[in-house]
Amino acid sequence: MMRSAAPWRSSGSLAAAATLACLAATAVVSAPQVPLPRIPMEVPGPPAGTEMTKEYVDLIGRMAYVWGYALVNSHNRREAFSMVPKPGLQGGVLPVAPVGQNAMLTDTIKPEQTFVTCPNQDVVYGAGAFALDSGPIVFQVPDFGDRFWVYALYDARTDEFAEIGKPYGTKPGFYLMVGPNWKEERPQGIIGVVRSSTELAFIAPRVFKNDTPEDAQAVQAVLGKILFYPLSEFDGKLKTTDWTKLPSLPSPPGAGKSETKWVQPEKFFDQLPTVMSLVPPLPGEEALYGWIRSAWVAAEADASLKKVLTDAFVAADKEMIDPLFQWRHNGRIAGNGWYSPVNNAQWGTDYLNRTATAKSNMYENRPIETKYMFRDLDNQGQPLLGQNGYSVTFPKDQLPPVKGFWSMTLYSENHFFHPNPLNRYSLGTKSKSLRYGADGSLTLYFGATSPGADQESNWLPAPDGPFSLYLRCYWPDQKIIDGSWTPPNVEKFFTGAPKKQEPAKRPPAQKKPAAPAQAIAPKKP
Repeated sequence: MMRSAAPWRSSGSLAAAATLACLAATAVVSAPQVPLPRIPMEVPGPPAGTEMTKEYVDLIGRMAYVWGYALVNSHNRREAFSMVPKPGLQGGVLPVAPVGQNAMLTDTIKPEQTFVTCPNQDVVYGAGAFALDSGPIVFQVPDFGDRFWVYALYDARTDEFAEIGKPYGTKPGFYLMVGPNWKEERPQGIIGVVRSSTELAFIAPRVFKNDTPEDAQAVQAVLGKILFYPLSEFDGKLKTTDWTKLPSLPSPPGAGKSETKWVQPEKFFDQLPTVMSLVPPLPGEEALYGWIRSAWVAAEADASLKKVLTDAFVAADKEMIDPLFQWRHNGRIAGNGWYSPVNNAQWGTDYLNRTATAKSNMYENRPIETKYMFRDLDNQGQPLLGQNGYSVTFPKDQLPPVKGFWSMTLYSENHFFHPNPLNRYSLGTKSKSLRYGADGSLTLYFGATSPGADQESNWLPAPDGPFSLYLRCYWPDQKIIDGSWTPPNVEKFFTGAPKKQEPAKRPPAQKKPAAPAQAIAPKKP
């Protein structure tokens, strides 16, 4: 009897356990659960009619100004291009064209240019603005041979959206640039299609040229084939043009010693909503769009809140944007007193650095194309001043490791070239007259006073006042990108009072070995 009862009790226990398990499972499934959002549209935001304090509106206004600065900047630049009657040189120096076309320089940009900050004299520039909702754009890539080149194609956020250039092994041929809503098949004869995430696109081709007359002539063969035009004009044949015949166009009103103020806080309230309607949010930005729009709706219904917003824009422009023009507030510390951004032209949610670059140096390249390093302070943390003398020495075999080229450029306090009798604004790979020390080192000199005839080939003349230095490394090695290589510090070897710049008279070219870098030993102030 005992043996027969055990199986019965075991079976009953199993049944009871199974019943309890089913009840437990049922209880879990039937628990009251608020559905979790699965898509951005299911995440609620501020409802219409929400009462907002002035302090809250001020907060949203400042945030919106920092976030939207680059976007409004981009659209206002395109608006300026829409006023251009034909391809030409604005003020005789800057390539501009009607929206939907491009223009190219035929030499490095002239020092008189004061429309765009931080240009360089290592490449031949081009420019063009586009509205891709009006139709796709064909662009030609000629055979550049061994010459470094890159076509930087930017969307409204100043992010690059294509990999076109020497670092990517791009093949010659015809390519198509399309907007976010283009859904057609790739046309016959087009070997590649690149898509902008916004209807706005801005292009800036860059083609390397050294400082010899021979290369100035040789580069012309490819420049005339760099063309962007509507798909409707594509016939499968390579088009050419003579950019040397571009007409000079009038300068815009207000052109002067500083860059055009592309973002005006007093107009920001009206401009940002238009821009936001043309620039879809990035994944995760939907909530941000909702916050901004809710504050705008409230301000449209309450004049006092609109004034709070406008005052917030003005304050943000002065207190938050203007300081970004200084390199020490731009990017992150790169070592030895240099600063460098990390997410160039692939900003994502790095709004601070996106805005800093839009303020100080619009339209940078991606890091794989160019690594930028800059400074406006010496090794003691003091401002670089032209009345002093400074040097940077690259030890033997320690020049910037690049597959393309490198250059050091000197800018005035407004981030423009400083006109000087030597007509020299940068030194680097392109410079064929650099003198190296007997130990193989390379020393570059900066200041308003010549370092002496023997070193003048390595000198960048500075204004008699504040200036900054800017190192560009085109197609950098990984050790530059990851920060394991850093440029040398800037040493002050001469302290002087403000004085007028007087370049030394250079003797005839000499073939003798260069003087050692120690020939001008740094002197204590």
